[in-house]
Amino acid sequence: MTLNLTVEQVLAGFGVLLALVLVWRAGSRQARRAAETARAGARVVSLAGRVLLMAAAFVGVQWVVITQIDNPTLLVVALALPDLIAAYVLTRALTVTEIGTARRRGGGHR
Repeated sequence: MTLNLTVEQVLAGFGVLLALVLVWRAGSRQARRAAETARAGARVVSLAGRVLLMAAAFVGVQWVVITQIDNPTLLVVALALPDLIAAYVLTRALTVTEIGTARRRGGGHR
């Protein structure tokens, strides 16, 4: 069995193969971006849950101290300590030390 292909047919075949490879690579990049976005979204939800849990713990301790204990020093500590922790965390979170980590092809470092 012999195939008689013209130059145009061979070039068209290579063009189709090239197009398939390019579409496949673009799809894999898009899937990678979607996975990274999903991971970032999960981190935000996880962080929000931890923040709400800690806030509830702080409010609970403060409520017990305010309603059950008559010591003014303990009252000041119970009200000031969460503020100090929140100030520290917010300062760390809002201080930009690095503008993200850009990925390089081949995993090389600068």
